[in-house]
Amino acid sequence: MRQSKLFTKTIKEIPSDETSFNAQILIRAGFVDKLSAGIYTFLPLGLRVHKKICDIIREEMNAIGAQEILMPALTPREIWEKTKRWNNFDALFKLVGVDNKEYALGATHEEVITPLAQKYIFSYKDLPVYIYQIQNKFRNEKRAKAGLIRGREFSMKDLYSFHTDKNDLDSYYEVVKKAYFRIFKRCGLGDITYLTYSSGGAFSKYSHEFQTLTKAGEDIIYICDNCQVAINREIIDEQKVCPECGRENLREEKSVEVGNIFKLGSRFSDSFGFKYTDENGKQKEVIMGCYGIGPSRLMATIVEIHNDEKGIIWPKEVAPFLVHLLYLKSAKEEVKNTAEDLYRKFNQANIEVLFDDREDVGAGVKFVDADLIGCPVRIVISEKTINQSKAEIKKRDSKEIILIDIEDVVEYVKELMC
Repeated sequence: MRQSKLFTKTIKEIPSDETSFNAQILIRAGFVDKLSAGIYTFLPLGLRVHKKICDIIREEMNAIGAQEILMPALTPREIWEKTKRWNNFDALFKLVGVDNKEYALGATHEEVITPLAQKYIFSYKDLPVYIYQIQNKFRNEKRAKAGLIRGREFSMKDLYSFHTDKNDLDSYYEVVKKAYFRIFKRCGLGDITYLTYSSGGAFSKYSHEFQTLTKAGEDIIYICDNCQVAINREIIDEQKVCPECGRENLREEKSVEVGNIFKLGSRFSDSFGFKYTDENGKQKEVIMGCYGIGPSRLMATIVEIHNDEKGIIWPKEVAPFLVHLLYLKSAKEEVKNTAEDLYRKFNQANIEVLFDDREDVGAGVKFVDADLIGCPVRIVISEKTINQSKAEIKKRDSKEIILIDIEDVVEYVKELMC
């Protein structure tokens, strides 16, 4: 991508109507644009990051046997009536069509997936089944003030599993836990994300959240450093005791919820009369689980954690581009030719590169923009470097600047990012 052709530009000023750091810096760096409170447009750079997060999630979901579908966002009132949530789900956006029928914008999709699965699952031979989607959700949030962490429209991966019994659900539940930790590790959040006990379990006292430590978090959790698990403040007892080992004196931290998993049991299958026939010909309840991760919230959380005073520092797996190549304008034609040639070689090597080829922008602005955008590797081609037949290379998370022979740059970057 040539930066001279990039649809968006960076902004010097902090947006006056935005209080959250993640939204401020993503707007300034040209990743998103704010349409209204809790509603954002993903611009070319932001969409690249979002897509990479979604691709990681897809890879991990596919690896545990889940199949991807895409459900409607517009849902009829009658399915919400079946689960008694039309009047009990406060965050539903409701509307009336020209047919005078009432609809809701999808805030969650248990009401859609359950009757859909019912059309295809009849026997124990059809189970288990794991189905997921990545789609925008809509919630009428009263306090959409944390940027992309709490939006009124946001992206969500929701996985639903269908089982013959509790034991089969329990087994898959553990499989999903491991997959979630792989996702968070690949997104650069592995060491600071904790499995967190929360309320709402169908089969037990608890369900589970995945909470990532950050000062921007809206939640308070208590961490057991012995078990490496946490418990949400909303359900912790006065003694603040670890639910696994009974340890006291847990560590209090602020965090943001980046994922959650629930054992739904037969809560939704009962509402739709969804049963299967077992080996003995008897009708039994289908047991369900659900598992959510918000890619847009995950993107915001990454930004809240991976940054410095100059801008974003993207982990390499989710960065919009691996390399930010800066051409510093010079009267010597060789400088531009070398930068163009290096850009071509990166593309031939399938290394994603953002090429700052802008002729009307000074070196200082280019350096500031590169730090703000936050690609993992910055490479500078200038008259000074060309006089030495070198390129200047700097990792975004390091202050060290090194000079590498021009002909060795591509291979050096490959090794650097392994």
